[in-house]
Amino acid sequence: MTQPFGQVHHVCIVVPDIAAAQAFYESVGIGGWREYPPLVDYTDLDVPDDEAFFGMKYRYTDAPGLQLQLCEPNEGPSPQRKFLDRTGGGVFHIGFVVDDVDEATKQVHALGMDTWMSGRRTDRTGFTYFKTPEIAGVTLEVRQSPKS
Repeated sequence: MTQPFGQVHHVCIVVPDIAAAQAFYESVGIGGWREYPPLVDYTDLDVPDDEAFFGMKYRYTDAPGLQLQLCEPNEGPSPQRKFLDRTGGGVFHIGFVVDDVDEATKQVHALGMDTWMSGRRTDRTGFTYFKTPEIAGVTLEVRQSPKS
């Protein structure tokens, strides 16, 4: 198994208006934005509020070597909403790609970090966010995409 924080996959930016943020990025040449796959694909979910999670809007683009994600939280009590209300927006998390999200989560726990939020699809791919903002300044995430 590789180091869980060995390969950055994406940076997620929380914004108050996803359409305006996308328009800005496109105006400076960062384009190719797509809707994130449906969040309802996560069937095993551990988040503070399921309804707030499912109501978030996500878009992403694959820049060379790094995916950028935009997230517009709804008014529900999600960590992303609280972050937006407190800061006005910005980098919420850095996602690292792993081969096995369950194994990587165990490795991160062995490093002394606790899970903050997690979600798994029926094939056990998905994400785990760790409680790192206070010490790292940002949330660290491990994530595994579904097999194509």
